[in-house]
This record gives sequence, C-alpha cells and structure tokens, in this order.
Amino acid sequence: MEEYVILVDEHDQTIGKEEKMKAHELGILHRAFSVFVFNSQGELLLQQRAKSKYHSGGLWTNTCCSHPRPEEETLAAAHRKLIQEMGFDCELSEAFSFTYKAALDHSLTEHEFDHVLIGKYDSDPVLNPEEADAFKWASLEWIKEDLLKNPDAYTVWFKICFEQVTKYRG
Repeated sequence: MEEYVILVDEHDQTIGKEEKMKAHELGILHRAFSVFVFNSQGELLLQQRAKSKYHSGGLWTNTCCSHPRPEEETLAAAHRKLIQEMGFDCELSEAFSFTYKAALDHSLTEHEFDHVLIGKYDSDPVLNPEEADAFKWASLEWIKEDLLKNPDAYTVWFKICFEQVTKYRG
C-alpha cells in the first residue's frame, strides 16, 4: 500500500500530496510531527528507531514521529502513530513548529514542516518491533551531554529541535 504525505508551503498551507518515498527522494516540503513524551520526573522517553526503517535506522530520537495522511489532522495522526509505534496514548499539545531540510542516508532528503507535540506518561511503552528497537527514559541534562559526546547516534530532526523542546517539558 502506497503512503502519501501532505505537501505544504513555507506557511504550512496544503498544496498537494505526494507518495512518501518520492517526497523523500526529491526533498519536497511536507507536513510532519514529532512527539516528545515526558514522565513525572521530567525525563524524556527516547526511541531507538528500528534498524529496518527506510532512513535513520538504529538512531535515537524523540518518542515518535511521522507524517499525517492526506485529509488527516496532525494531532489525530500523532495519536495514531504513538499507539502504533509505542503501544500507548496520552494527551498531547502542540508546543511549536519548525522547518528543516537535511540529507539522510539512502540518498533521501528530509524536508519537513514539523509540528512538535508534548505529552506526559508514566509507564513504559510496549514497542512495535517494526518501528523501534529500544527505548529509554533520560533526563534532559543526560541527553544534552550525550548529544555532545555522540551526535551521530541521534536523528537530524531531534538534534535541531531538542534545545527548544527543553523549554516545554512536561
């Protein structure tokens, strides 16, 4: 089954749709979301992307991320993917958005208008092995230090928005 992403302009206005892989091959700007879930201790739930993912496999990143489908609201898509990837759902609120363009592995380019959503949850996830290989709860201070020591262990979008996320923690 082909998956489509929502193409947008620099103001996040919908301008069309494109098959997901083609959008990443051509580096076309499309809508995305990144979910950051914190626990009551202020730790962030990190996901290690499955090594089998079409890009950035094996890298550590935020709790979950993906793209809304055409005709799907971003918040509804975030809840859908949180359940699909991490096996739980929680209340989410949008903190901010940002746009970035970055070359990835496998000759793909990520060019996203990314909506950052924040949630709170106090149990461990139940990982979907097709989506994630591992998880860990980590303090923002530990993550900040590890990003400096091991930048290549993290996804490009996580590194771009992490500092701003720390202002919105759960």
